[in-house]
Amino acid sequence: MSREILLLVDVLAREKNVTKDIVFGALEMALASATKKRVHDNANVRVVVDRETGDFETFRRWEVVADGDFLDEEQQIPLSDAQEQDPEVEIGDFLEESLEPIDFGRIGAQAAKQVILQRIRDAEREQILNDFLARKEHLVTGTIKRMERGNAIIETGKIEAVLPRDQMIPRENLRIGDRVKAYLLRIDRAARGPQLILSRTAPEFIIRLFALEVPEVDDGLLEIKAAARDPGMRAKIAVKSNDQRIDPIGTCVGMRGMRVTAVTNELAGERVDIVLWSADPAQFVIGALAPAEVSSIIVDEEKHSMDVVVDEQNLAIAIGRGGQNVRLASEMTGWTINLMTEEESKTLVEAEAAAIRVLFMEKLDVDEELANILIEEGFSTLEEVAYVPLHEMIEIESFDEATVQELRERARNVLLTDAIVTEEKIGEVAEDMLSLEGMDKMLAAKLAGSGIKTRDDLADLAVDELTEITGIDTPRAKQLITTARAHWFE
Repeated sequence: MSREILLLVDVLAREKNVTKDIVFGALEMALASATKKRVHDNANVRVVVDRETGDFETFRRWEVVADGDFLDEEQQIPLSDAQEQDPEVEIGDFLEESLEPIDFGRIGAQAAKQVILQRIRDAEREQILNDFLARKEHLVTGTIKRMERGNAIIETGKIEAVLPRDQMIPRENLRIGDRVKAYLLRIDRAARGPQLILSRTAPEFIIRLFALEVPEVDDGLLEIKAAARDPGMRAKIAVKSNDQRIDPIGTCVGMRGMRVTAVTNELAGERVDIVLWSADPAQFVIGALAPAEVSSIIVDEEKHSMDVVVDEQNLAIAIGRGGQNVRLASEMTGWTINLMTEEESKTLVEAEAAAIRVLFMEKLDVDEELANILIEEGFSTLEEVAYVPLHEMIEIESFDEATVQELRERARNVLLTDAIVTEEKIGEVAEDMLSLEGMDKMLAAKLAGSGIKTRDDLADLAVDELTEITGIDTPRAKQLITTARAHWFE
């Protein structure tokens, strides 16, 4: 029997291209399963096979549990009974009893065979998958073997992958036998069927296709920094050259447009805009909005957004069909882009200036003329007035040193008063609301001023109510309210 076991392990390991340890593990599981059939279906059985001789030992084991937790006599033993056998045993340990080798019979042998084959099949599948992953192939090429509920099952080498319906390019008619390329989106190890999940709509797919068509990418002379897609319709990619002698856009286009045409053909006619990447976010956004020409741009770092001004003729181009151009530009750059005409920009600037003017006149107790001077010099907050270096403010023609000192003193007094009021309001706010993710002291103080002092008070608000009270944007308001309501569902 021992020699037969060793021969079996050796043959299976070679035939299935798996390690002997995996076969031994499968064999131990099979022997344990067959032993259970003769002892008890719920018994905890452990089998150890000697890797050198092929001999095996069988043990029945019981877990030691507290007397009050004893429920299953087939798998558990109370601590008091266990200590009679071994005084040093503790809760969580196992007591084992050696079993005599059992003649499994035909049924037991058949069950063991099934367990071994299943375990080896799983191991073989895992080995093939690991070999595939070791090659780091993110771009998968294969043939459509069959269609299942709209999903395409693609055969690539020895493994199967699935291209879900929602990851196919819209209006693309794929048939059995078609050879297709796709991006490896993720690996689902829990799936019983194909574990490789592919995508033809992911932005990474177009990046990999260009890397395939443009050798300069592999050579490190060119980088594709970002991409955004409206699958089947339009895409944008941002490229950067690491060699000043190389034109990144021309290199990606290729001679007579051959390279970009090859990518477009693979993407079912998807139009590709190639733009120059820039480390300057504003310049990057301007390039991403091409072919529209930008008149001016205002960057808001805090909100991670940009107000982009275009003339009337370029507005439609900048927006694109159904907002496609600005949406893709926003996705590729990672910035929220607000498009507006020069007239709208002027109106917005005037409204912002009016708000700042009122702030300065009320808080600093100055007249309209003095407030306008501050705005013209670039001041927009009380903090700037209070803490901008003295010499910079003295350089303003309309101000003398006495005026500057007085303005700075007034601004600092107002800020101090506001800070004291804020701390008093925060003192009224419940700890559970202050500890919410996304909450800060200024926001908590504003909410407290409107009677919102607990997490439940915040949770009861509608999104528009929260934005009106605090002035925060809608996405942040939604996130805060969702976080505040989370404990309702725990």
